[in-house]
Amino acid sequence: MLSVEGLKVYFRSEEEVARAVDGVDFEVRRAETVCLVGESGCGKTVTALALLGLLPRPPGEIAGGRVRFCGDDLLDRDEAALRAVRGRRIGMVFQEPLTSLNPVFTIGEQIAEPLRIHRSLSESRIRQRCLELLHDVGIDAPEQRLAAYPHQLSGGQRQRAMIAMALACGPELIIADEPTTALDVTVQAQILRLMNRLQQAHGLSLLYITHDLGVVSQIADRVYVMYAGVIVETGAAQPLLRNPRHPYTRALLESLPNLRKRGSRLYSIPGTVPHPAYKPAGCPFHPRCPEAIDTCREHFPGMCVFDDGQVARCPVAAGRTLTDWCIT
Repeated sequence: MLSVEGLKVYFRSEEEVARAVDGVDFEVRRAETVCLVGESGCGKTVTALALLGLLPRPPGEIAGGRVRFCGDDLLDRDEAALRAVRGRRIGMVFQEPLTSLNPVFTIGEQIAEPLRIHRSLSESRIRQRCLELLHDVGIDAPEQRLAAYPHQLSGGQRQRAMIAMALACGPELIIADEPTTALDVTVQAQILRLMNRLQQAHGLSLLYITHDLGVVSQIADRVYVMYAGVIVETGAAQPLLRNPRHPYTRALLESLPNLRKRGSRLYSIPGTVPHPAYKPAGCPFHPRCPEAIDTCREHFPGMCVFDDGQVARCPVAAGRTLTDWCIT
């Protein structure tokens, strides 16, 4: 359904060029959940905004690549054509509902907006559809919530309202950008169950962006691990989580708290994600990697396919000579 090939997103200023997304490839098939995983600053949200033509231009620009949705390259479309896709065929659930929802419009008005733009419906049918959507996403007393403003809802209710907006026109693909980050664990679990139920009911494809591998283990069919604007590992979710090949993926998993680690110091990855304008030579993770060798500091490795179908950019994990498969 969605195929991203060599996507590059740069932010230019007079002093520097920040390569926020630097040649990303991934795909989302019909009725599957794909998770795009990485720390804050890895380029995940910029990737999502680029897919839908929501980047601020300038300073942002698409420096290369293709984004094919059902065979059509979205990067070749003008703004009017993208508006016909956004909301109707691709829905977006943003990270912070309180800042994404307009504070001066009611929840009902905001859910109704995509219906007015993309569907030829009467006002009575639009209202009925809004009530159906609020019911579907598990908001109680939907009649009252339609007239409520965002600040009058709880965090979980606001996120459910955002999901209702994304579903309003029956899209084929939902892009969810860390939709549970600001919620407590109980509400987070409720939202995850809700999205899984809606996906199963409507046959949706879901691109879920997160930094939390605990969430990934619950919902993902396939995983793409992103670091410093590039994909460093990909594979089916459960095999990848059981046997990660790239040191960065292993470090993310080690950082997760669990009962076995009770009483011990929680692991954290040393250092920070490099600034996109000042990435190190070679593998961008090598300054933080405990397994880095000289070739990691000199060459940027390409993808290596392992016997179980997983793919990773790491010559150490592959146990092969770098010249067999690296991109110099």
